[in-house]
Amino acid sequence: MTNRAPLKLVQLPTESELEILNAIWASGPATVREVHDALSSRGTGYTTVLKQMQMMVDKGLLTRSERFRSHVYQVSVPREETQQQLAGSLLERAFGGSARSLVLGALSAQRVSPQELAEIRKVLDEVERRSK
Repeated sequence: MTNRAPLKLVQLPTESELEILNAIWASGPATVREVHDALSSRGTGYTTVLKQMQMMVDKGLLTRSERFRSHVYQVSVPREETQQQLAGSLLERAFGGSARSLVLGALSAQRVSPQELAEIRKVLDEVERRSK
């Protein structure tokens, strides 16, 4: 059990919603047109992206404001918090709550750079220090 503050509970994003979130995290606040252009390789139509983004506002994943007569969307939850929620959900659903299995699965799924391994070691050391 950790002493971490509870995360704000919003619905987890679907795969296509996560693509939209990634586009906005990369660019900052954006219009539907800008998000659509960023996702152009997906082949999704403009109205589909618009509808998805409107639904994401309803789910609490995005907020919408009006700027220069255009609706500008921004994320409601920081990337790190969304990633923690997704990881926690995956941990429970796919790994039966075993952090060990999750980490081993992630590390064996693809090549990890020496820099990433060093960062992972730092995090593990910090977690170990906090648990003492």
